[in-house]
Amino acid sequence: MADQKTVTGGATTGTQQEAELRGSIGVAGIVFLVVAAAAPLTAIGGALPVMLAIGNGPGVPAAYLLVAVVLLLFSVGYAAMSRHVVDTGAFYSYVTAGLGRITGTGAAGLALLTYTAVQAGIYGLAGVTADSLVVKYGGPDVPWWLWSGVLLVCVGLLGYRNIDVGTKVLSVLLVLEVGIVAVVAVAVLVKGGAHGIDLTSFTPSAFDTGSPGIGVMFAVASFVGFEATAIYSEEARDPKRAVPKATYIAVILIGVFYALSSWTVVLGVGTDQVQAAAAKDTSGLVFAVAAQYVGGPASDVMEILLLTSLFAALLAFHNTISRYLFSLGRQGSAPAVLGRSHARHGSPHAGSLAQTATALVVVAAFVLAGADPVLELFTWMSGLATLGVLLLMILVGVAVVVFFARTAADSRLWHTRIAPGLGILGLCAVTWLVLDNFTTLIGGSAGLARLFEGVAVLCFAAGALSAVRRTSRRDG
Repeated sequence: MADQKTVTGGATTGTQQEAELRGSIGVAGIVFLVVAAAAPLTAIGGALPVMLAIGNGPGVPAAYLLVAVVLLLFSVGYAAMSRHVVDTGAFYSYVTAGLGRITGTGAAGLALLTYTAVQAGIYGLAGVTADSLVVKYGGPDVPWWLWSGVLLVCVGLLGYRNIDVGTKVLSVLLVLEVGIVAVVAVAVLVKGGAHGIDLTSFTPSAFDTGSPGIGVMFAVASFVGFEATAIYSEEARDPKRAVPKATYIAVILIGVFYALSSWTVVLGVGTDQVQAAAAKDTSGLVFAVAAQYVGGPASDVMEILLLTSLFAALLAFHNTISRYLFSLGRQGSAPAVLGRSHARHGSPHAGSLAQTATALVVVAAFVLAGADPVLELFTWMSGLATLGVLLLMILVGVAVVVFFARTAADSRLWHTRIAPGLGILGLCAVTWLVLDNFTTLIGGSAGLARLFEGVAVLCFAAGALSAVRRTSRRDG
């Protein structure tokens, strides 16, 4: 079967050049974009203490490794698929190739919900973080949403431009945030932690401490944005080589980084004391470890880099959504204007503008409702995104198996049957854990949890129904 690369959709009226994205990013650039979306410092400074407090405490590092293994199994089929489907729609395009346009468009609706939700949530956390930093250093105390607005404008401007510009910005920010976490980790190991170096965190007994299900579902949330390896395929120099390689590298780097960083935090506080310490000072635990083992300035730098980490994640998710809209517009599943690239920048500029407007509407709705930017906007939207991305990956896994069974485009049994099948089973198990603990994940009521679950189903159904209507109109 010939490789799939959609150039123009049925509803697109522009030239072929207008329907293609341009860029020259390589493997390293794609990896930077994926890891930036994972927001390493945000995960370690913000999510990790929560995992330690209400999850499986000292067993959190093992939870990260478990999720990384599941995603690596998933990545085998995902990478094999990337050699045959090159399209900025990524998950949407893969599901379409394997399960048909109706299911694929339903997946697109779910993907847009997922990434819009997580980006809106990050705007809430970033606004609060920016305000606290400004006040700390003598600046005015203004409403958090003003800072969110400033960040939204900056993200929108960068997202409008060519991907190479955004990649350079993200690369610098990512090196800085990973660097400071690495410095703290090395310091803890050199000084022997609170009670010496041990590997207790990686034992089955530690993993089973407290609530391992909560630890696993927070670990999954830390990998949201993993899809980006294929999203930038059209803007890569050699997509058939770059996407598979970047996928494996990104999953391994993120998994190892999270596991080692969380392990050193556990050692820094003490294996037996870390869960209680995290419950007592959830927001300040990691910064306290940095101050204790490296010094006060390191903690200050880490607080500043937390904001840049959030900005990097905002830009990465903005790029993801704008490229989804571009792919949908190009293939006739959304207004045709979204499927045209900028004549000068070669960017999905219309999708970028649409995404900026969507983020503004969602954040404004929470502002007008008087919602708390962290406990409600960030927490609720992050939980919804976690559920959404798991459902998407299960759909992709099934699509990969069906695609290769139907086309026989790849005869490798491990790559097209065994690994994807194991990945699907692992993702289903993690999804069950998320659903079982979803109320805790969103920090809300059972009724709110059911509402969000219903929203995910409705977004998938809306996408699928839109494809059915287009098919009916075309056939009629």
